[in-house]
Amino acid sequence: MIIHNENLNIEQIAVSGQCFRMNKMDHNKYSVIAYGKYLELEQVDDNTVLFHCSEEEFHKIWEDYFDLQYDYKGIVDRLLTGEDEFLQKAAEYGKGIRILKQEPFEALISFIISQNKNIPAIKTCIEAICRQYGERKVSHGSRPVEYYTFPSAEILAHADKEVLRKLKTGYRDEYIIGAAKAVVQGKVHLDELKKCSHEEAVEVLKGIHGVGNKVANCISLYGLHHIEAFPIDIWIKRVLKEIYNNGFAVEQYHGYAGIVQQYMFYYMRHLQGVKL
Repeated sequence: MIIHNENLNIEQIAVSGQCFRMNKMDHNKYSVIAYGKYLELEQVDDNTVLFHCSEEEFHKIWEDYFDLQYDYKGIVDRLLTGEDEFLQKAAEYGKGIRILKQEPFEALISFIISQNKNIPAIKTCIEAICRQYGERKVSHGSRPVEYYTFPSAEILAHADKEVLRKLKTGYRDEYIIGAAKAVVQGKVHLDELKKCSHEEAVEVLKGIHGVGNKVANCISLYGLHHIEAFPIDIWIKRVLKEIYNNGFAVEQYHGYAGIVQQYMFYYMRHLQGVKL
């Protein structure tokens, strides 16, 4: 499937800190594992992406996963014509970023793991957990690829704490098992949280042991697709302090603040010379 969209850049999405199972294969090709499927994508040019999958699979999984029905161009245009110079530059620089519609349980566990870890370490830890507890599969196509699915809540609820610790989860081992048990036991209904407000979702998520405000906001944005969420990590703290003197009016961007946050995150890392 060939998709033409000026607001779809696979590299920008892959390094935007929202997804940990999207990996670079060469200079313009990436792979992603989600919803039990393996996909390869190729950025043909700035406005064209080749999805190496059938049309049926694209419409069933990947069209929604990449949020391709949402008007990101409208938001970019709004920021480009606004009065905020930093956001003008950030939107122009990161206009290919989209908020992925990730599997909620995977996002829950991934952002629990993300605490006090850099992105490479998070990716390594998640991949190890998938190899240990996920289902081994082989992709279809001209070049079959072995991969492992993200484990279910039922499996991780019964995971061995010592095994998890050997997989570099550290103190998060108890949080992972506890979160999985909360889902299995029906204390947390992730699909229901997708339907309620962002604020309600955050309050429920914070009731899970090991989930604080920042992680809850990340799960709400990246796992429940509440795009009004505005997670504040060290990079956004730096933006808010250095660019806005802690006076950023997030309410101006009600309904899409999470997209603005992604542009900020991506652009600030660029300004600080972080290798993307």
